[in-house]
Amino acid sequence: MTNQIGAPGTSISRREFMRATGSAGVLGLAGCSAPRADAGGAVTSAVDGGGDDLPAAAAPQVVDVTEQNNQVTLRSVTSKLPAHPGDSMGGPVELPRVWAWQADDRAPSVPGPVIRTQEGEDIEVTLDNTEADMPHTIHFHGVSKTWENDGVPTTTGITVMPGEEHTYEIPANVPGTHLYHCHYQTHRHIDMGMYGFFRVDPEGYEPADQELFMTVKDWDSRLNRQLNGEDVSYSPRDRTPDVFTINGRSAPRTLHPEDGSPVLVSQGDTVRIHFGNNGYMSHPIHTHNHRFTVVEKDGSPVPEVAQHDQDVVSMAPAERKTLEFEADADPGIYLIHCHKVAHAMNGNTYPGGMVGAIVYEEAMDSDIFAQLMDYAGYEL
Repeated sequence: MTNQIGAPGTSISRREFMRATGSAGVLGLAGCSAPRADAGGAVTSAVDGGGDDLPAAAAPQVVDVTEQNNQVTLRSVTSKLPAHPGDSMGGPVELPRVWAWQADDRAPSVPGPVIRTQEGEDIEVTLDNTEADMPHTIHFHGVSKTWENDGVPTTTGITVMPGEEHTYEIPANVPGTHLYHCHYQTHRHIDMGMYGFFRVDPEGYEPADQELFMTVKDWDSRLNRQLNGEDVSYSPRDRTPDVFTINGRSAPRTLHPEDGSPVLVSQGDTVRIHFGNNGYMSHPIHTHNHRFTVVEKDGSPVPEVAQHDQDVVSMAPAERKTLEFEADADPGIYLIHCHKVAHAMNGNTYPGGMVGAIVYEEAMDSDIFAQLMDYAGYEL
């Protein structure tokens, strides 16, 4: 093992590796093959091929709209989701068809891009549906906006039809971490991947040494496979999740330094993770060997008197919580995972699914880390 960690054709130092992935978590596209369901219900190899020619949804990037004259354009791009395209730990795990959000000319991603702004700014979000084949809208949680900008077609009368575009005016008047998602046939469109973070930094905001956005999601792959042309039966009333992700990836792909979202730290770093749940189930998130405090909930600061050390936090659907801790443990590799253990699996294989890790710089020279990177599909 050398002090260099690089993807094919690149070579980056451990510190560069940490800087590259420590803010939003992920930047790259993954290779993939098409899926089917195994006996345990996980998507593991080829289906009828409808998604073979679709682009792979990338991992989310941060879009600082204050650097774009407070404007961003979003569109839906039909894609496939390589949650774990490798052949380790119950993989490959892939969804053959999703609807990814694309911001401006960036890569389409699931979750969608992190739309970030500052308190007091008014932003314009244009939904470009000119090349779409179905209606969409955008609903922003958290902030106080005018009625017509709420993004709900049945109560505002505004639906962005195929061939149309519409601009939402969203005031950044409630600082904190919020969500956005399509609100047209919500029960399907969120479940097809149309969700993301909306972050409003308060005045005087000071970032932590390592700051990440992580959204957890449970998926019933029958919906994705059905809309990809496979002959399967699916009803939202009989939803049975079989794929579990953090930022659109299942373990071990969650640990991939470019396509996943490992929490990469040096001893003594302050760490801030903005967690969100865009699934339809509750998820108790547990951190190994690190106790944290919840400093923000649904965009509201938690009073200091109510903060306390803990190592499990329950995340209800649509809930957001910001966790803070110090990287003060014995340097090593420590899991972050949903403690509903079936959610930490890929089909019948454990571990997998909704599992990530806190990785200390000192542990990156270890054989264990090299093995994990091999599982994740990253070449050292």
